[in-house]
Order: sequence, then C-alpha cells, then structure tokens
Amino acid sequence: MATLFSTLPSSPIQHRKIPCNSCPIKCCHEKANHNSPIIDENGFPEKNLLSNPRGSKPPRPRRIILVRHGQSQGNVDECVYTRVADPKVMLTQQGISEAEECGEEIRRMVEKDGNSDWKVYFYVSPYKRSLETLRNLAKPFERSRIAGVREEPRLREQDFGNFQDQEQMKIQKAARKLYGRFFYRFPNGESAADVYDRITGFRETLRSDIDIGRFQPPGEQSLDMNLVIVSHGLTLRVFLMRWYKWTVDQFEGLHNFGNGKMMVMERGYGGRYCLLMHHTREELKEFGLTDAMLVDQEWQKYAKPGELYYDSEITGPSYFTHFNDDRETLFSG
Repeated sequence: MATLFSTLPSSPIQHRKIPCNSCPIKCCHEKANHNSPIIDENGFPEKNLLSNPRGSKPPRPRRIILVRHGQSQGNVDECVYTRVADPKVMLTQQGISEAEECGEEIRRMVEKDGNSDWKVYFYVSPYKRSLETLRNLAKPFERSRIAGVREEPRLREQDFGNFQDQEQMKIQKAARKLYGRFFYRFPNGESAADVYDRITGFRETLRSDIDIGRFQPPGEQSLDMNLVIVSHGLTLRVFLMRWYKWTVDQFEGLHNFGNGKMMVMERGYGGRYCLLMHHTREELKEFGLTDAMLVDQEWQKYAKPGELYYDSEITGPSYFTHFNDDRETLFSG
C-alpha cells in the first residue's frame, strides 16, 4: 500500500504560458464569423446545423420508399427454415430479378420529378435476403446517386424462434389466427407488438436523421432525396401502422405487399408524407386500408408537420359511445 499513493515531489511545478497567437485551438466562446458558416465535411451533420446562424433545418426527403425483399428460398419452401437460420435464408433467382425490376421502377419514378440533383439513401435489414435485395435493387443507380446506406437491425424480420419445426409452425400459425396476429407471440420469438416496440425506436432515429439531414452529402441540400427502406413484409406493415397511428384492428386488416414490391410515402403539399401522393385509392384498398384510413390519407396530403387531425376516426370521437349523433365539439378545432 505504500506505493499506491505516491508522495508528490516537493519542488514546485513550473507552468509555462503559451501565447494565444501561437495556439491553433479556438475557444468555443470566441466570436466567429457568422457570415461564412463552417461545414464539417468529416464530422457529424449535427455540427453543421449548429454552425448555421439561422438554425434552418435541411429539406425533408421527397419520399420514404418501403421495399419488401424479393422472393426468398423460404417463400418457396418453408422447410428451409428447419435447416437454415432465418437471417441466412437467400433470394431465389426470381427474387434477384424482382429486386432489379424494383430498382429500375424506383429510378423511373424519381427521374419523373425532373430534378438533376436527386439521390437515394438506403436503410436495410441485416438479413441475407434483404441485403441481396439491396445489392440488386441498387444496380440501376450510379455511385454519384447513392448518398449512403445503413444496416439497421431493428428492421429485421419478426422473430419466429430459432430453427423452426415445420409441424409446430403450422400449429403456432393456426393459434395466431385465433388469438390475433398483432398480440400472438411465437415461443422463443416475437409478436407483432414486439416488432412495434423496436420499430418505434427506429422511427425516432429516422425522424432525427431527417431533422438533421444526416443523409445529405456534406455541404449539399438536395431537395430530391429519396429514402429507401429494404425490409420484410410484417415489419413494413408495422412501420406504416406506427407512422400513421393505425389501430390494432386496422393493422389486422392489412395484407402483405408482394416480394420485390414497394409502398411509397411521398411528401404532400403541406410537407407530411402521404400514401395517396403516389398510390391510387384502389391500390390502398387492396392493401387493406379502410374508408376511415383513406380519409386520413386525404388529410395527410395537405397537412403540415405538427398539425393534428382532431376529427379523424382513427384517433378521434369514434373511440367513444356517449356522444350525440350531431357530434359534440370536444374534438373540434
């Protein structure tokens, strides 16, 4: 113990003052030239916002494009899951073609905007079939068009357990149908409600990325940035449910969109993301949207970020049974 706390030397320590003009370090309290904001090309985008004297936010992406992976080995033969771990299931040749066709469709859609500076940024599930979808989907895009990519584990498929017993899965899926697709939890796996919880975390990350423009190239402010999320059927349905605040009953009525197909959330006239900017009412009805959900999408088309739709049947008076038929003014603006 004698050497653990050593005795300090008795001679005083000499401090040398460094002249300010020789020190390259600038104090954060020193006045800066706000007429020429500094762009940190190698650091974090948050710093660029702080250096902006007006504190203006980057432009919101034009679209959030949800893509389901192409046809996988498991979509063709469910026995695959008994011998191959779910994260390692690969695409079929048809799935590869579907991914390439989806990428070409995305490019045609974006080019119709008529802007020369458009770009895409990808978020992708770490499952092999999603990564293979991404790599084939991205083939129509040159390097200069891809602003970046992020592998995001929260976008993974619903966990059905580890190696799956085919007969047990039939029993479990039949039980899920009786119990309810949203709340039924597979043994050693997840329920859709569990997926909802992790997608809520991802949504907050995504909103933060949008607010700070993390996917914008350093020093650029592209007005035609397109985010592409490559994931799985149930995960993407839960993402839409969380984004638009759909109810559990409304989620239960949704259908998977096909392998290699996409759902497009496009920025509306007021700045919010709306499915009706790209899709027809008939397409959305086929996906499972009810009349009330379509009315809400019409509102989303013109509403501004931060506005609330108090008369929505999704979040408004429809929850209560004691109001008069002529509607009381509790939820009116």
